[in-house]
Amino acid sequence: MGAGKTTIGKHLAQHLKLRFVDSDAEIEERTGADIPWIFDVEGEEGFREREQQIIAEMTEWENIVLATGGGVVLRPENRNALAGRGFVIYLYATVDEQVRRTRRDRRRPLLQKGDPEATLRELMEVRDPLYREIADHIINTDSCSPRTVAQRLVRELDS
Repeated sequence: MGAGKTTIGKHLAQHLKLRFVDSDAEIEERTGADIPWIFDVEGEEGFREREQQIIAEMTEWENIVLATGGGVVLRPENRNALAGRGFVIYLYATVDEQVRRTRRDRRRPLLQKGDPEATLRELMEVRDPLYREIADHIINTDSCSPRTVAQRLVRELDS
């Protein structure tokens, strides 16, 4: 969360001349509701069900850069679809950087209750090993602009 998946994904797609797609945006478009509302009404489990269906479909698409929600790796089905059907880039950001980037963002349901920093630390503990398990490439996004990260990724992927 707050690693820059959507912003960097858009820059990367532009550099690679591919179509950019975002699984959360696709869920919102298809349901006509935003992610926080889905969490409120259906809970995290309901959202994860929708997310799994979208990931199964979108990982079949070709010539795209796909940005996912941060919790996508929680389900083995999603990890299998992502790792088995595409090249996975893990955009890593330290918890301190995630806190800084998400501090004013009210669209992140998991950070709206309790202590956001503690929540981000707990999420990192669970999610980081899962991302590392499926990642073909890992890049640290701390202290870098999204455009710089995308340019670095293009150079690294070319080599």
